[in-house]
Amino acid sequence: MTPATGTNTDCHAHIIDPVRFPLPAGGGYKPREDEHGTCGAYCDVLDRHGMKNGLLVQLSGYGTDNRPLLDAIAAYPDRFKAIGVVDSGFTDRQLEDLARGGIVGVRFNLPSYDAQALLRPDAPRLLARIKALGWFAQVYADDQQWQEAAPILKASGVKVLIDHFGVRDIAGGLGQKGFGAVLALGREGQAVVKFSSLFRVSLRMGDYADLDPFVARLVPAFTLDRIVWGSDWPFINVPKRPTYAEVAAPLDRWFPDPADKARVLARNPQRLFGFKD
Repeated sequence: MTPATGTNTDCHAHIIDPVRFPLPAGGGYKPREDEHGTCGAYCDVLDRHGMKNGLLVQLSGYGTDNRPLLDAIAAYPDRFKAIGVVDSGFTDRQLEDLARGGIVGVRFNLPSYDAQALLRPDAPRLLARIKALGWFAQVYADDQQWQEAAPILKASGVKVLIDHFGVRDIAGGLGQKGFGAVLALGREGQAVVKFSSLFRVSLRMGDYADLDPFVARLVPAFTLDRIVWGSDWPFINVPKRPTYAEVAAPLDRWFPDPADKARVLARNPQRLFGFKD
């Protein structure tokens, strides 16, 4: 991975530490023992690959128990911020406490955790509370779900953080209506897109070249100021797990200008999520 100038940030990774934070009963993915990823292990990975900061994302299997995130931020307050998971039952005080703890957004994992999260009658009120805190609504969705979610997100006025290129099944091609809705959110200036979890989206392990046509559409829609990159470490729930270097390598192809790459890896996360220089 060619170093970029500034404060490089991985904007999608999970802390999975069932020894200290047992996984609760309920929905979401429950990782195998070989898929665990502690805060200390993640710090080692970042250090080995020239990354200073990390935007942590709540694992679906932890539900609304955000303690693994808050613990990591408390241990490394200048290194981590996080996207948590909440529901409409959280009080304003609880949300404010999360904000003080370094949470900067709420994740809506529609395929794997709660498909109805943005469709319930109380969703607009929750989005309004997220907006009032200045947080992002981070959304992972399939094509049909994006078609349903995009108008709701747009009407709320909340800042949107789009997971994993905004497409779940690239075999459907560039003309998918949900991907079109994602591009529209980008053109309207309301959203940021993550070039994250390449190994989960691509059908071509190795160079991930089948993502190139999607990148070619996303860059002009979102502009270089609203694109970030994320590894999705520790690479769970896939048949073949990649290396960190493999999921970072396409950045050199997508952003051959070092200044553009520095914007994606350093300047944008700094501006969008409040990381320090």
